Amino acid sequence: MNAPLRRVGVVVLVLFGLLFMNLNWIQAYKADEYRTSDYNGRVQVAEYDRKRGNIEAGGTPVATSKETNGSLRYLRTYPAGPKYAHVLGFKPVNLGDAGIERAEDDFLAGTSDQLFADRFRDMLRVTGEPSGGGNVLLSISKRAQDTAYKQLAENELGATKGAAIALDPRTGAVQALVSMPSFDPNSLASHDTSAASGAYNKLEGDPAGPLRNRALGETLPPGSTFKIVVAAAALENGVTKQTMIPAGPSYTAPTSGTPIRNAVPSICPEDEVTLMNAVTESCNTGFAQLGVRLGADTVKEKARQFGFEQEDLTVGHLDEAGLPVAASRTGDMKNPDGGDDPAGLAQSSIGQFDVRMTPLQGALIAAAVANNGTQMRPYLVQQLLGPDRTTNYYTADPKQLRQPISGQVANDLRDMMVNVVTEGTGRNARIDGYTVGGKTGTAQAGENTDDHGWFIGFALDKDGKPVSAVCVMLESAGQGGSAEAARIAGQIMRAAIADPGGR
Repeated sequence: MNAPLRRVGVVVLVLFGLLFMNLNWIQAYKADEYRTSDYNGRVQVAEYDRKRGNIEAGGTPVATSKETNGSLRYLRTYPAGPKYAHVLGFKPVNLGDAGIERAEDDFLAGTSDQLFADRFRDMLRVTGEPSGGGNVLLSISKRAQDTAYKQLAENELGATKGAAIALDPRTGAVQALVSMPSFDPNSLASHDTSAASGAYNKLEGDPAGPLRNRALGETLPPGSTFKIVVAAAALENGVTKQTMIPAGPSYTAPTSGTPIRNAVPSICPEDEVTLMNAVTESCNTGFAQLGVRLGADTVKEKARQFGFEQEDLTVGHLDEAGLPVAASRTGDMKNPDGGDDPAGLAQSSIGQFDVRMTPLQGALIAAAVANNGTQMRPYLVQQLLGPDRTTNYYTADPKQLRQPISGQVANDLRDMMVNVVTEGTGRNARIDGYTVGGKTGTAQAGENTDDHGWFIGFALDKDGKPVSAVCVMLESAGQGGSAEAARIAGQIMRAAIADPGGR
C-alpha cells in the first residue's frame, strides 16, 4: 500500500474512532438528559397519556388537567387564570416549564420514584386507566392570595407593577405570593403550539415584564424599610430604644457635598431624637449618621445575618429545589483603599445607594422580628398526596433558616415597628383586635422615575403570637406609595388571619 492510501486509511480510522466515542458519550452520559429534555417532543407527547396531578390551594384546584379528543389526551388548565401565575408557572407542550409545575414536575407527572408502586400496579393491570400523577397541596391561603391579587391590581395609585408576599412567621409557610403585572398561563399550555409560542413571545417582549417574578426574582432599593436592619445593628452595639442619636433637618456625610434630608421638614428637625422616634418618624438624617457611626462592616454583616447576599435560596419543597430567589445586596460601602465610604454608607443606611432587596427578603426581616428573632425557611409545598389522595408522601416540616437577632433585640424592634403603625407612617396597616407592626419605605428610583413604595410588617394575635408577616412593593408608585403599600399589607394580613385553615 502506498503512502497516500495509508494516510487516507489512518484518517478514516480516526474519524470512525471519534464517531464511536461520540456515540458512546451520548448513550452513556447524555441519554438521560436528552430523554428528559423539555424539548424532546416524543417525551412530551407521552406525558399526556397520563393525567397530570392537581396543584391545590386551600382545597381548591388551581392547576388541573381535563381530557380532550386530540392526540394529546389531557390539557393542562389553570382555573384562576393569572391570579396564581407566578406561583404555579406553566406546563406547555413545546416550551420550557416554570414555577411549581417545573419544581414538582416528576411528582405531578407520576414519574417520581416515590410513585413507583403506582406505576407497577398499572403494569399489572390487564385493562383500565393508568393512575394519574401525584397531587401538590400548596401552603397558600386562598383568601390571602385573592386579596393580594385584587389589592395590587386595583391599588388606589394606579401602579401597574409591584409584588406582595406573606409568610407565617412561625413556620415559613407562604400565605400569598403575587407579582404584577401577571399573565394567563392557560394561553401557554395550549395544544396549539404555534399559538402557545406566539403568546409566550408576546409576554416575553412586553416591556412591563409580566413573566418576571417580582416577589422572588427582582431586587429594588428598599428605602426606609432597610432602617430595621440598621436599627438591629445599633441595638447590638450599645444603643437602646431611648438612646438619643444625632438627627436634624439635613446631614452631609464627610467627603460628600450632597446633603441627605428628611421626607418633609417636620420630621426630626431637632438635633437629637431617640432611636424609637427615628424609626417611628422614619428619620433619614438620624439613620444616615447612625450608619456612618456603626461602620460599613457592621451594617453589612447585620444585613447578611438577615439573609442578604444569600445565593442559593429557593422556595417550594423544603427538601428539594424550588422557585429561585434573587440575592438581595448591600453593595460595597467602601472606598477603593478599603476604608468606609461615608457618603455611600450614609445613603445605604436609608436603603439607597447600592442596596437592593427582594420583597421576599423584606417579609423575612419582618417575620424574624415577629418570631422572637428566628427566621424560618420559606416554603410553598405543604403536602404531596398520591394519585388516589389516600397516600401522603410528604408533609412540610418547618425548618429554621437562621437566627439573625436575639430575642431581646427582636422585642425592641417589635416595639418600634408597632409604634410605626400606631403613631407613625404605617397607620394604614392597622387591624382591629391585632397588634400590627411595620416599616414604610420610599425609595428613589432615579431621575424621571417615580419613587417605589414599600411596606414590611407583621401581625400578632391577642396572645402575642405572630400570625402573618408581609412585604408589599409598589414599583414607581410615586407620592403616597408607601402608605398604599401599608394599606394593602394590612388587607393581606387580615385575609390570612381570617383563613387559618386555608393552608
